Amino acid sequence: MAYVIAEPCVDVMDQACVAVCPVDCIHFDQGADRMLYIDPNECIDCGACEPECPVNAIFPEESLPGEWAAYTRINADWFSDKDAARAALEAIKPA
Repeated sequence: MAYVIAEPCVDVMDQACVAVCPVDCIHFDQGADRMLYIDPNECIDCGACEPECPVNAIFPEESLPGEWAAYTRINADWFSDKDAARAALEAIKPA
């Protein structure tokens, strides 16, 4: 995975990053999700999204702060099992 969206996005979901992504790899389900997710198979590691995030929630995977390491798996899991990703998010950041 090139980029990861982490905890600062939770319950904020500013979509400025979506607007600048050249490959449309940032997704969420309106009304069901509390954060945005980067598809690790679609991301081309361009970095366009990172400076657009007003809450500094987007990181290159290798620069992700340790306290948010679980978000790497949550982002990837959302694309294969949304319910599991949502449950993992709820476990570390209850609503």
